[in-house]
Amino acid sequence: MDPASAAGQALREVELDLAEGADLIMVKPALPYLDIIRLVHDRFPGVPLAAYNVSGEYSMVKAAAKLGWLDEKAVALESLTAIRRAGASIILTYWAKQAVEWL
Repeated sequence: MDPASAAGQALREVELDLAEGADLIMVKPALPYLDIIRLVHDRFPGVPLAAYNVSGEYSMVKAAAKLGWLDEKAVALESLTAIRRAGASIILTYWAKQAVEWL
């Protein structure tokens, strides 16, 4: 999909995926598409909605934390919270093991 396209295209793609028998919907990358996650959540209640917190999102935070620019734990948990708050019922993330320890 064209990232600059209207949200309507995303919703049409979800409709097509569900019509073809999809068991769940995945949005990736997660953080730039929080608005799409919310739209899909609201438009298709009851459909499992996964969000993939991709390696680029993870790597940016890791690099900034390594340089001492931010607190990795705080930023990671805030990012994961934002994804959940947007409506994702499943989050795929490279922070999975750490998040379990942190929580």
